[in-house]
Amino acid sequence: MITEKIYKQYLLRIEELLKVVGNSTSSNDPNFIELETISDLVADYEEKYLPVAIPSLIDMIKLRMQEQELKQKDLAELLGTTTSRISEYIRGKRELTLQMAKKVHKQLDIDAEIILQ
Repeated sequence: MITEKIYKQYLLRIEELLKVVGNSTSSNDPNFIELETISDLVADYEEKYLPVAIPSLIDMIKLRMQEQELKQKDLAELLGTTTSRISEYIRGKRELTLQMAKKVHKQLDIDAEIILQ
């Protein structure tokens, strides 16, 4: 079983190994084997103790707006609603309707799991 202390030591060792293991390193090389083994252990630890949280819908909408360089006015036009309604969604003052959730999913490519949480 990996403890937090061992996990941190493994992270440091991975950094060291990455300096000597490259794309041309043979899969039979002891450093390559060690890197692969430790990486798997670190991945298992992170999956168990450091799971990635599902982002909130508001955070995802803001992210998509930033990625697509949309202002609230642009997003309102894209979703067929008003700027004030978009503001209410972003501030968490109003829940999305089913129809609006479908538009957000389709137009902003936000996963349904995030919308339904």
